Amino acid sequence: MRALTVIYQPRPPDWMEFRLLGALQVESAQGAVPVSSAQQRVLLATLLVRAGQVVPADFLVGQVWQDRPPASARAALQVRILRLRRLLGDGDRPEPMIVTRQSGYLFRLADPDQLDITRFERLLVESRTIEDPRRRSAGLHEALSLWRGPALVDIPSQALQELAVQLNESRLVALEQRIEADLRLGRHQDLVAELRGLTAEHPLREGFWAQLVLALAGSDQRAAALAAYDQVYRRLSSELGVEPGPALRASHLAVLREGATPETPDAAPVTGRTVAPVPALLPPDVPDFTGRERQLAELRTVLNGPDRPAAALPIAGIAGMGGIGKTALAVHLTHRLAASYPDGQLFVNLRGAEAAALDPSDVLLRFLRALGMESRAVPADPVERAGLYRSLLADRRILVVLDNAVSEAQVRPLLPGVATCAVLITSRARLTGLEGARWIELDVLEPDEAVRFLGRVTDERRIAAQPGDAAEIVRLCGRLPLAVRVAGARLTARPSWTLAHLAGRLGNERSRLDQLTSGDLGVRASLALSYDGLDERARRLFRLLGPFDILEFPEWMAPALLGCPHDDAVASVESLVDAQLLTIAGTDPSGQSHYRFHDLVRLYARDRAEAEDDAGVRAGAFERGLGAWLAHAERMARRVPGPCYAAIHGDAPRTPVDEITGIEPLAWFDAERAGLMSAVHQACDLGLHELAFDLAGCLEKYFDLRGMYVEWDAVNKHVMSVCRAAGNLRGEAVMLRGLIEVSTWNSGDSAGEAMDHLHSDARRLLEMFTEIGDARGTADAAVQYSWALAARGEHGQAVETATRSLRLAEGAGHLGGQARAHVALAVAHAEHLRFDTVIEHLTEALQLTRNLDNPRYEATVQQFLGIAYNAVDDLDAGERALTASLSISRRYRDDYTETLTMLGLARLYAKRGDARAAAAAETALAMGREYDMTHHVADALTILGELDLAAGRRDSAIARLREAVRLWRTRGWQSFLATALRSLGDAYAGTDEAAARAAWTEARALFARSGQEPRAEELARQLDERDQVAGHPGQHLR
Repeated sequence: MRALTVIYQPRPPDWMEFRLLGALQVESAQGAVPVSSAQQRVLLATLLVRAGQVVPADFLVGQVWQDRPPASARAALQVRILRLRRLLGDGDRPEPMIVTRQSGYLFRLADPDQLDITRFERLLVESRTIEDPRRRSAGLHEALSLWRGPALVDIPSQALQELAVQLNESRLVALEQRIEADLRLGRHQDLVAELRGLTAEHPLREGFWAQLVLALAGSDQRAAALAAYDQVYRRLSSELGVEPGPALRASHLAVLREGATPETPDAAPVTGRTVAPVPALLPPDVPDFTGRERQLAELRTVLNGPDRPAAALPIAGIAGMGGIGKTALAVHLTHRLAASYPDGQLFVNLRGAEAAALDPSDVLLRFLRALGMESRAVPADPVERAGLYRSLLADRRILVVLDNAVSEAQVRPLLPGVATCAVLITSRARLTGLEGARWIELDVLEPDEAVRFLGRVTDERRIAAQPGDAAEIVRLCGRLPLAVRVAGARLTARPSWTLAHLAGRLGNERSRLDQLTSGDLGVRASLALSYDGLDERARRLFRLLGPFDILEFPEWMAPALLGCPHDDAVASVESLVDAQLLTIAGTDPSGQSHYRFHDLVRLYARDRAEAEDDAGVRAGAFERGLGAWLAHAERMARRVPGPCYAAIHGDAPRTPVDEITGIEPLAWFDAERAGLMSAVHQACDLGLHELAFDLAGCLEKYFDLRGMYVEWDAVNKHVMSVCRAAGNLRGEAVMLRGLIEVSTWNSGDSAGEAMDHLHSDARRLLEMFTEIGDARGTADAAVQYSWALAARGEHGQAVETATRSLRLAEGAGHLGGQARAHVALAVAHAEHLRFDTVIEHLTEALQLTRNLDNPRYEATVQQFLGIAYNAVDDLDAGERALTASLSISRRYRDDYTETLTMLGLARLYAKRGDARAAAAAETALAMGREYDMTHHVADALTILGELDLAAGRRDSAIARLREAVRLWRTRGWQSFLATALRSLGDAYAGTDEAAARAAWTEARALFARSGQEPRAEELARQLDERDQVAGHPGQHLR
C-alpha cells in the first residue's frame, strides 16, 4: 500500500465555517464569531439551511419575528441583514456571502462543506456506497463527529425546530449504520456500553435493541442478551401493545440458535454475610414528574453513555437551590436506570441542608446491612467499614444515590472503588473537590413545563380551562418546582378557589411566602435551612441585598454594602452561592462576577431584613448601594464620548469604591445597564431625587450611542417628575435637557410638530438654567433653542442665540459647549445658504472636538462638514468628511449619526451620478424606521423620490415624496418641508399641473419665510413660466 501524503493547506483569510449540528457556531480564520442575538441566530440559520436559494423577505420576517412582526418589518429586516453582513465581514469580501435579490436574500457558500449539515449529509451518502465495513465505519464516525448536541438547539424557530427533528433522526440512522458496520468488524464488546446508553435514551427504538442483543451475544453474554430482548419485549407489549419487529426478532433468534445460556457460578460465602440480596433502596418514582428531558439525557450520558470511562467510577452530580427538584430528578432518573444495575440500587438522604447531617460512617452501616451484612459483622472503625463496603461492591454493578450531600468529606467514604458501579449525588452546592464528578446546575422549570407540572399536581382539565391564570401562578412561583407543588396543593385543598383567586393572593409580594405553605411543604422553611447555615456576615449581606430591585448584582456591591475589605465581602458572596441563595449570572468584560436572586429567594431576603434589621439599617444600605452605582457610573460616563454637554451633577453621596480597570466604558454600561436602570427607578420610588438624576445623567451618553431612545425617554421622564415634585430645579433641568434630544430627533410621526415642542421646551430649559445660575447649562440650553429657531426660519434670532451660547461657554471654560455653539451657528447660517460661514464654524468645532478627544462629536461635525462641502460642490472634500464620520459612528455603534451620514453620502452620490446613491438612501431609510428617526425617514424618502424621478419612475417618485411631505409636516422644519414640496411639484409636473403648482407655491412661500431667497426666486420664475403658458404672466414675481 502506498503511503498517503497529507499536504496542509492553510485556510484563506476570508474562510468561514457554520455549524448547526448543536448550538449555532460561526468560525472564521481569525477565531469564533459570536452571534449573541436570538433574532440574528434565527436569521442566519434560516439563510444557511437554504444556502444557494433565494429566501423571500416575507418568509424571513415570519421566521425572525414569528407572529409579532414590527410595523415596519421590511425595514427592520434590512437592518438585521446589514448587521449580519457586518458580523460576517461581508464588506471585506470580493464576493459577499449575503446577496440581495428582488424578492429576498441569497446566502452563498464558496464550498458546501462550510456548513456542517451539508458535510454530514455528504458523508452519509458516500458511506452508503462503501462495501468495506472498516472504511464505512470510519466514514460514519467522521460524519457523527460533526455533532455537538441536538441540531439547531439554540434557534427559537418553529420551522427550524421541525427541521431539527429530521436532522436528529438522520443522526440516529447514521448511528445505527455505524454500529452495524462495527458489529460486522467484530467489535461486540466495545459496543455494549454504548448500546445500553442508547436503549436507555431511546427505549422504543428497536434497531438499537436488536444491536444490543447481538453485541451481548457476541461478547459471550447470551443470558444478558436474552434478558435484554425480554426487557424490550415486555416494554413494547405493555406500552404499545405490539410485537417486536422483524430485525429484533431476527437478533433474538440468532442468539437462541447459538445454544443455552451459560450457567451462573455459585456465590462464594462471606463471613457474616447472608445470601447476597439485591438492595432496592430507591424511594418510589415521582408520579407527577414533568420535563427535565435535557438534564435526564445529560445525566444518562455521564452514568451510562458511550463515553462512560472504562476504568474510572462514573460520578454525576445535580446542584441547585432548595426546592428546585434535585431529589425528584435523581429518583426519576435512577428508576429509569435501574435495569442497567441488576445488582441493586443504594439510596440515602444525607440531610446536608439540615443541622444534623448524617455521618458517613452511619451511612456505611446502613449500606452494609442492605448488602447482606449482619450488624454484628460490621466493624466499628469507619476506615474498615469503607474498605468492607468497597470489597462487597467489587464484583457487582450497583447504582449509589447520595441525596442532599453537604461536603466532599461526607461523600468520599461512600464511593465504590470500581467502574462497574455508578454514583449520583445531589447537593445545594457543587462539590467540586470530588475528582472526576460531572455536575449539572438545575434551574427552574421552563414556562410550559411549569404549567404542565401544575396540572399534574392538581387537575389537568382545570389548568387547561384557565391557561392564562395558570401561567400567572407559575410565574409568581418563580417556576420553582417546590413552590408550584405547594400552589397545586392549595388549589387541591380548596376546590372552591379559582386559579385567578390564587394568582391574586400570590400577587401580593408581602404575603407570597405565606401563601406558599401547605402542610409540611413550604418555600420559607426550605430556604431557612440554607439561611440558618450561614455565618453572621453572609446572613447580613443576604438581608442587605434583598430590598434592592436590581436583577443582577455586580461583585462590587458586596463590599459597598458591608463596608469591609473586598476579599472578605466576596467570601460572603461565595457563601451565599454555595448555599444556593444566590446564583452566578455571569462575568462582565472586566472580570467582575454578577449574581442574581431567584424571585422567591429575594422575597425571603426581604422577609429576613424586615424581621432582623430596623428601618435605619435598611435605608443606610440603600444609600450605600446606590451611591456605589453612582460612583462607578460617574467615572465611566466621563470616558464615554458624547454630544459635548456639560456634566452637571447633584449632591448625592458617593460610596467609596475601588476603580474598575480593564474594561471599556461602553462595555461596562452594556453589562450594568439593567442594574443602573433599576437603581434609577428605585431611587425615584424612595424619593432619593438627587441620586436619581445623577444616575440618570450618567446614562444619557450611553443611551444616545446605543440608540436606546425608548429607555432614555422613560428614565428621564420618571426622574424629572420626581425632581419636580421635590422642587429640585437642577435635576429637573438636566433631565429636560436630555428629553429634548430624544423627543425631538427620535420620535414617531405621531409626536406632533416636533420643532414646536423643541421651541417651547428649549425656551423653558433656558429659563430654568438661567434661574439656577449655571452658565454651562445655560449655554447648552441656548444651543437647543437656537436649533428650534433655525428650524422655524427665524434666522436672525437663531444666530443671536447661538452667539450668546458661544460667549457663555467661553466664559465658563466649557469647551464642549463652544463646539456645540459653533455647530448651532453653522446650522443657522446654512438655513440662509451662507456655506462659507458654515464651513468656518464647523472647522472651529472640529478642532475643539479633537482637543477634547471626543470622537463621537467629531463624527457629528464631520457629517455636517461633508454636507456643507457638498453644497458648495467640493465633492471630494465632502466624501472624505462623510467617510470619516461613517467610520467613527460605526466604531461606536452610533446609529443616529450613521443614519444621517448615509443621507449625506446619498445626496453626494446622487450629485455625482454614482449608482451607490440609492443603496445609501435605502440603508438610511431602514435605520430611520428601525429607530423612529422620523426626520431621517422623511429625508431618505425625499432623496429616493428624487432618484426615482430622475430614473423615470414617476409613480414611485410621487408616492415617496408625498409620504416625505406628510412626515415633514409632523416635524415642522420649514426648509426641509419646502425641499420635499419642490421635488413633489417636479414629480407632478406634466401629469397633474394643478398638484404641481400647489406644491411649488407652498414650497416658494416656505423658502421665502426661511430666508432662502435664491430658492424662493427660482420657484417664482418657474411658476411664472407656467403662468405665461396659461396666460397669467408675472403673478409669482411680484
